[in-house]
Amino acid sequence: MNRFAILALAAMLLPVVATAQQDSAAMANPVSSFVKGQLPRSTRNMVQAAEMMPAEKYGYMPMAGMMTFGAQILHDVQMNNMLCGMISGQPAPDSKQFSATDPKDKLVAGLKASFDFCATALASADDSNLGQSAGKMGPMNLSKGAAYILLSSEWSDHYGAEATYLRMNNMLPPSAQPKK
Repeated sequence: MNRFAILALAAMLLPVVATAQQDSAAMANPVSSFVKGQLPRSTRNMVQAAEMMPAEKYGYMPMAGMMTFGAQILHDVQMNNMLCGMISGQPAPDSKQFSATDPKDKLVAGLKASFDFCATALASADDSNLGQSAGKMGPMNLSKGAAYILLSSEWSDHYGAEATYLRMNNMLPPSAQPKK
């Protein structure tokens, strides 16, 4: 009877121990853990937004001087590849193969690939090198910590733009869809 009780107790405590280990990893690496935690939601929302917009609306721009929707998706691809490469030190995929006027399916595939690259690049990243140089972005010298912050803010900003473009075309963005 004692063995059964011990096994039952161990089985009940296993999820608690697993959660505690995850929590301690997040406390040890608060920046990288937070950004990694944003990755699934940002991937889902941004890819779904890109998929929702009809192909004929990829040239849509709300007003002169703004990016077209296709240009926004291209920008997402470029920033994901560049910043995730800077954070990880891995060579970023070449985004020059894409253009803002490419067909929807090519841009969506590029966006998915950029998030796949980020998932791989960030998988082993931690906070041990936040102060190290990540490289230049335009005239700015970025630390790896700054690249994390910029990546996180880019995901929020870019999804906000995509959601606005969708709403201006009478579509409800992914994050506003009713839960199923």
